[in-house]
Amino acid sequence: MVEKMIALKLPTVSFGATSAVVTSMGVIIGFGAGGISKSTIIAGLLIVGLADNLTDSLSIHIYQESERLEQRAAFRATIGNFATRLIISLSFVALVFSFSSTNMLLACLGWGALLLADLTWLVAKNHNANVATELVKHLAVAAAVVAASFATGNLISAYLQ
Repeated sequence: MVEKMIALKLPTVSFGATSAVVTSMGVIIGFGAGGISKSTIIAGLLIVGLADNLTDSLSIHIYQESERLEQRAAFRATIGNFATRLIISLSFVALVFSFSSTNMLLACLGWGALLLADLTWLVAKNHNANVATELVKHLAVAAAVVAASFATGNLISAYLQ
């Protein structure tokens, strides 16, 4: 019964969860590499968690309408995506508040990897895919985003200060 409930909710939260986790990790690591203050990192997370979240949710909603998805189902998916992204973004805000700079970066990377691994496991199990293969692919993409964000933060810090 629980597996059926998870399978039904997974499409509603999977896009939002993935986006929130990887984007939050990128913002934190990129800003951290640039020597940005914790208050600015929190502002960035909240802006992404609200503004980017709203635009993604609207985009998903319009796409679903264009695919002629039933109105109620499209609305539920839109709200589910928005709520998922907001909750995950706020969890990263809490970590930034709670830890010193170095520990914050490690805690956020660990939390993000854990959330992405859990989501990957759920999706892989739901589709009878190889969990290890899916984990490697998804964590590699997240690592590439984090590396690009780190490099961008370093470049900005080196050339624009």
